[in-house]
Amino acid sequence: MISIDPNTLDNRGNYKLLTGSIIPRPIAFVTTLSEHGVLNGAPFSYFSIVSAAPPLISVSVQRVNGKQKDTARNAAQAGEFVVHITDEDNVEAVNKTAAALPPTESEVEAAGLTPLPSSVVKVPGIAESKMRMECRLERSIPLGEEGQEPSCDLLIGRVVCYHISEEVYQNTYIDPSALRAVSRLAGNDYAKLGERFILERPN
Repeated sequence: MISIDPNTLDNRGNYKLLTGSIIPRPIAFVTTLSEHGVLNGAPFSYFSIVSAAPPLISVSVQRVNGKQKDTARNAAQAGEFVVHITDEDNVEAVNKTAAALPPTESEVEAAGLTPLPSSVVKVPGIAESKMRMECRLERSIPLGEEGQEPSCDLLIGRVVCYHISEEVYQNTYIDPSALRAVSRLAGNDYAKLGERFILERPN
């Protein structure tokens, strides 16, 4: 067993160990609206559930040289965003939205994705998603080394509406074989759902 002090590594070294070991990671495709009405879209694999009661989810948006990305800035300004589950059918288009475009250009439009009006929030979703969650911003938390510029913004979103394709929603459950979600590994590697198995939880 090799033991490594993270303080001896640079940011890239820690990144490689974290993204290479914390796998697979689900991919949130997040849409936001800028103050000028531009529909921004970007994928994030630092994404998880926070709570079911109330329904809260988290997306960590990494900063670049201390500067907020469009997603974090827009979500904080508007107080809302939409999270989509990335799947086998939309992953290539979602990947295109990772391109660095100026805030005045829409990644959604550039990737050829189709905007859809939301039911509760003002931020549109996209039609190419089998599952999306409209969210109100519960909290935006800047995080990083003490005494330094924040390195990321942790967005906590309260789900205010679910949109689920009929083939995915089965008797109050999500059918994973119909959702066909994909996950991020390290580098340019992604994964589909592999072999599934069942383990009964102990009492």
